[in-house]
Amino acid sequence: MPSTFATVPTSHANRYLQQLCKHWTHKLEVSFTPERGVVGFPGGTVATLEAGPEGLAVRIEAPDVEMLEEMKGVVARHLDRFAFREAPLRFDWQPA
Repeated sequence: MPSTFATVPTSHANRYLQQLCKHWTHKLEVSFTPERGVVGFPGGTVATLEAGPEGLAVRIEAPDVEMLEEMKGVVARHLDRFAFREAPLRFDWQPA
């Protein structure tokens, strides 16, 4: 299963993690705490978010490379909406 990882530098990682997870609870399978969130998307894609002192760590696993690329954009766009004061956030995607 292809996967990617990025640590997004921000001092508001807990806030953005919780906002994003709460936003997606209406349509997706989501579990989260202030420090960690897991979001299950249709088709088997999973995004895991972890808030830490350096920023928000984001890991995405998808069934194929095309879906992985699409989901990188989905996650980044949604986080940028919640982080509008510091958007665009910097995502340095790396293979996981």
